[in-house]
Amino acid sequence: MLCYWGAQLTEGFGLLQPDKVKHGKCGIRSMCSKSPVQDMSAGRSFVGFIRNGQVSVLRLRGEDCDHDGKLKQLQVKKDSLRFRSVVCGGAGAVLLDYGGNVHFMDKSTVSRPLKGLENKQVIQIACGDQHSMALTKDGQLFVWGDNTHGQLGLKKEQLGSLSVQHVKSLCGIPLAQISAGGDHSFVLSLSGVVFGWGKNSAGQLGLGDTTDRHVPTVVNSLNRKKTVSISCGGEHTATLSKGGTVFTFGSGGSGQLGHNSFTDEHHPRVVAELWGSEVSQVTCGRRHTLVSVESSKMIYSFGCGMQGQLGNGEMIKQSVPFPVDLSTECDHKYTFEKLIAGENHSFALFFKKLESKPKSNLRGVLTLNDRMIDRWVSGTDKWPTIKKEINTVFSSAASLNGSFLKTSCDEHYQTSEEHCGLDFDLVKTSFAKLLEDKRSITEVVKVVQNKLLPSLNPDPAGVEALRLYLLLPELIRGLQKQRTEVTGELASKILQLNLASRAVLVTYWSKLPNDWLRDLVKLFQKECAELIGQISRGETDLDFIRCLLNFLQILQMLYKVCCTTHNDITNSDFIIHEINDLLDTLRATVEDLCGMFMSFWLPEEDLYDMVTLRDYYFGITKILVKFPFAADTVSKLRMFRYLQKKCIGSFPDQEMLLLNGNVLRVNRDSLLTDTLKYLKQKTHSFSNLLEVVFIGENGVDHRGLSAEFFSLLSKSLLEWEKGVLEVHENSLVWFNPNSTQCNKDFYYLGVICGMALYNHHFVNIDFPLALFKKLLQLSPTLNDLEELSPVEARSLKSLLEEDEDVVDILLLDFTVKGQELIPNGGQIPVTKVNRQKYVDLYVDFVFNKSVKNQFKHFSRGFSEGCPLDVWSMFHPEELQELLHGSPKYEWQELHQSASYEGCSASDELIKNFWTVFFEFSEENKKKFLMFLYGTDRVPVGGFSKRSLMIRQSDGPDADHRLPEAQTCFGILILPKYSNINTLRNKLAHAINFCEVFGRG
Repeated sequence: MLCYWGAQLTEGFGLLQPDKVKHGKCGIRSMCSKSPVQDMSAGRSFVGFIRNGQVSVLRLRGEDCDHDGKLKQLQVKKDSLRFRSVVCGGAGAVLLDYGGNVHFMDKSTVSRPLKGLENKQVIQIACGDQHSMALTKDGQLFVWGDNTHGQLGLKKEQLGSLSVQHVKSLCGIPLAQISAGGDHSFVLSLSGVVFGWGKNSAGQLGLGDTTDRHVPTVVNSLNRKKTVSISCGGEHTATLSKGGTVFTFGSGGSGQLGHNSFTDEHHPRVVAELWGSEVSQVTCGRRHTLVSVESSKMIYSFGCGMQGQLGNGEMIKQSVPFPVDLSTECDHKYTFEKLIAGENHSFALFFKKLESKPKSNLRGVLTLNDRMIDRWVSGTDKWPTIKKEINTVFSSAASLNGSFLKTSCDEHYQTSEEHCGLDFDLVKTSFAKLLEDKRSITEVVKVVQNKLLPSLNPDPAGVEALRLYLLLPELIRGLQKQRTEVTGELASKILQLNLASRAVLVTYWSKLPNDWLRDLVKLFQKECAELIGQISRGETDLDFIRCLLNFLQILQMLYKVCCTTHNDITNSDFIIHEINDLLDTLRATVEDLCGMFMSFWLPEEDLYDMVTLRDYYFGITKILVKFPFAADTVSKLRMFRYLQKKCIGSFPDQEMLLLNGNVLRVNRDSLLTDTLKYLKQKTHSFSNLLEVVFIGENGVDHRGLSAEFFSLLSKSLLEWEKGVLEVHENSLVWFNPNSTQCNKDFYYLGVICGMALYNHHFVNIDFPLALFKKLLQLSPTLNDLEELSPVEARSLKSLLEEDEDVVDILLLDFTVKGQELIPNGGQIPVTKVNRQKYVDLYVDFVFNKSVKNQFKHFSRGFSEGCPLDVWSMFHPEELQELLHGSPKYEWQELHQSASYEGCSASDELIKNFWTVFFEFSEENKKKFLMFLYGTDRVPVGGFSKRSLMIRQSDGPDADHRLPEAQTCFGILILPKYSNINTLRNKLAHAINFCEVFGRG
């Protein structure tokens, strides 16, 4: 049954004899034609009806005529065509047939197929005054017509077009509905996000202003309102939320907003009079609005009623919702289906309760779901059908982004920059089934690779477009073939996203379930490992570098996420152990190249190839340096050494030949003075290695003397009369904030520490981890203060935990040691509200503000002392270990890594040696290290990374000689003592009293 009211129309429209039309109250008419109306629409010039799939059109009276035309059946080229939807606009109409094809009708009543959409399956159409829209099954939005106000959404400079244009900015957004107003347009996503564009003179876009928009723009004030439908009028708009709340905005001059006023609204505003009515449908005419409440079977109207289109029997403008008085016949025999509001007319379409309703015209894009995958895997449908469906879903970013939404508790309506709206459990189980079906997954991969990934929009209009970047890795990681290739293309697309979208994706990653995030890390870590493995095996390709760089950048993004939010995913999960294989290959290549030079046999072509290969491996090493998380400490140290040797031209092990005059001559009793005097001469080349000569001693520095030099110099620095450093109660050392000495002292302190690092020696000064964080431009925390000053830190932690009364009793203010933390800090008390700020400022004061100048000059000196800036690839803990040595003294490891010359591990002498060694106290064991290596510090990676050779001396009078050490080579020369007591006495004497080196 069709009810209608408003301006005078041809009685019965030609669908029914006039005398069969029933007249109700307030000018409302009702009719039941023999062929039920399946769909209809009313525009400015036409009313269109669909019956039995055929379209009939009635021309309305207008300025050029004072009566309605006759009902005419639409002329189509194919009589067999059946239509399911008609939308009338300002001048014509747009139609949709059951095959998904679009047709248009202008002022004539002849239908023509719309060119440009022949191969698109359209599911929705919309028509404004002079523009139209079509939504396809795969989520693409097409527009045509006038673009004077940007209503096509094609950018400001683009003119209107009679040909179909694709709105690319909405690619990837899973759309549920489209709507066209007079000169503005709206779309609604599956998760209730509203986009509007076009004319905005009355605020009809709901953006808070009256500026036209030429591209789809999110109506932020409607976010999370669970919007389920939207309707555009001439210059106003209405939205309906799940639960029945109606928002209106735009022109209100005729009361069409229902806010009990006749003013415009620039923001969406709830229609208060309908609050609690659970509205089921809302539709906008040119200057009036209709809503229906299905539970009470009531229809309300408001706005312009000068032609009776409000159905209240009065020719007035009504600014609040008023019920339309429908007959009781409609209430009991029929169920409501659709409201239609035209310019001066209103319609309500009903169906008998026993009749089957036609399928809704409001259909969203095709989405992937568990049931669909079950059909594919089970083979319920024929393969051509399955293949077509796979192509439709997996070639469409919109389809995937609308899939697997978490519908429980309407969670997907909460989609935002913080919440993606996906049901992760459903995704995991569904993809697991899909991956088991070889035929389906093969087709899926082909479509993803050839169609989906190339189509992705780097500037998505909304956050819903980012869901597939969460879905695809879960699919890809289960692939047996083409995984690296597809992962590489996905990584490239992620990196092409604009900065804002990439930031949202990172937020989504941070909120992933732990197992999902771990799998994501594993996927990209594994691809990096495989690529580096291929390169290590000699498979060189410039595309490998590009792909590896992309993988590493994604891993870097994930690493930052895990550092801030997921403590159970550790640094070790990111380490790529194949880097060591690459470094082995690099070393072997360089050694081969050196061998070619040494042999003086240099075929030009082979030499060129070898140099190219060497540079290729060095290039990859330089890339890896920029991603510190990817390598373990030992690998990073190897990279540091190799790049250093390349820099000074001494690869692989020729540094002793290239000291370039960096000879520092010092006296043991004036070590610090001599060193500072040498540095102030500015003759030292920091890019080359240091050679140390102790005046009066005949040792040659093959790295042993310089190791001892830095150990002894460390003691002198701690005892520096100028008070540059201060030792805290736990033996940690920090800059003296009260030092009034010249800033050059801190500069030279930095230079010495930098030189030690560059020369691969240790400084025996226990700086806290905070120093190394600051060198790497990271901020120290309260935990760092606890390491340096436990008492202060515990007091601050207690302050954060105390009750408000206790905090007040402490009578603290924003000062530390007489220094104000903030302006007028002495007058600002510390309270429960601001105590976190106080603690943060306190920590900042200790590590930054109080030693600002000291650290500034130290840092400058450190960078000069270690000019190879790749030291910044180390984590703070690693940099600390490189400068201090490892804190772990695994003495059994020293025993197990020892080698022997002139003797064996089973000899009595060697057994006695190790018995004596393990009898030593911890202090004496460290003295032995100092005696043997010139330093008592453990190298990075442990004792296994430092050679120890015990060489038996068979000279006469063994019991009268002392052990000797060749410190540069880690060789202990041990006379063949007659018994263990003699060995014990001689070794103890050597490590405690033999400070002057006879051999370097």
